[in-house]
Amino acid sequence: MPKRRNSENRGLPERWRKFHGAYYYRVPNGLESSWDGKKQFRLGGTLPEAYRVWADRLGSIDDAKTVGDLLERYALEVVPKKEITTQAHNAVAIKRLRAVLGNMPLASIKPRHIYQYVDKRSAKTAAKREIEVLSHAYTKAVEWGYLDSHPFKGEVRLGGERPRTRYVEDWEIVECLSLQSRRKSGSVLAIQAYARIKLLTGMRRGDLLRLTMSDLQDDGIHVTPGKTEGSTGKRLIIEWTDELRAAVATAKSVRPVPLSPWLFCNRKGDCYFNQVGRAGGWDTMWRNFMDRVLEETQVKEHFTEHDLRAKCARDAETLEHARTLLAHADGKVTERIYRRKPERVKPLR
Repeated sequence: MPKRRNSENRGLPERWRKFHGAYYYRVPNGLESSWDGKKQFRLGGTLPEAYRVWADRLGSIDDAKTVGDLLERYALEVVPKKEITTQAHNAVAIKRLRAVLGNMPLASIKPRHIYQYVDKRSAKTAAKREIEVLSHAYTKAVEWGYLDSHPFKGEVRLGGERPRTRYVEDWEIVECLSLQSRRKSGSVLAIQAYARIKLLTGMRRGDLLRLTMSDLQDDGIHVTPGKTEGSTGKRLIIEWTDELRAAVATAKSVRPVPLSPWLFCNRKGDCYFNQVGRAGGWDTMWRNFMDRVLEETQVKEHFTEHDLRAKCARDAETLEHARTLLAHADGKVTERIYRRKPERVKPLR
């Protein structure tokens, strides 16, 4: 009978273990030469890093007989193409899915298993997001030829989270932009410039904070949305208007390091995002800014950066214009989640 795995190793691929804050692979006897002559090969300090190294060493899995096999290939080939933060979330989801469903034959999953998985979890929202990962993995299983059809797509109704309804009014934006900065450069002015650009373009947080000076070209702002970079690779050119030029010029002028290659940079001149996809410094600046807004202006209801993106979508004249700005493949997402302001309709005569 196989030895029971420690709790921190459950859900990890076979022969993996977490040890001293890193993930290691126990190399089978006789295969040490393929792993730098080591018995214990260090894969990485985080799950996304470990899966990337694992992918480089092993390549694709040719056959998948269990859910665990499918998730392993998904982790190797699909997850590394996603945004860094999404990679981290997917890695956690895959670990939890493997721990519960990993040994099940690939073709044996039924809708009832999905309902049971969610029902037994206390964290319902997290469980639903894990099922989203599993569902996408099964979509890839059909693409890779493991199955002829998806076993539960369209058959399971878990119910998503209710979309936010917060609509930021024009006067609230005026209040935020009127907040006085205590310095000639720094957080308040940077966030005000950031908010103006987001309201005009609808750009995602990750795309906006990763803008470089070379992205600002004569015909507009050139950007490849992070959501599509690993799939369609579709690029956008957001054309200049006088108001957009002014907002970008303000962002450039208030940088703490004027020669930084980033439009928004920290005090070292670096991008706010670190290697694991987190922007802790920016998050702190935003929280401090909102604290001052709620204390010093007439705005009394908190709003998020994402609410500004939604305002851009709602203020666009048409749904198609909003969909294009937000770089959505399907206008249904734009309509359901981002067009928050009530529609005005005229009664019949």
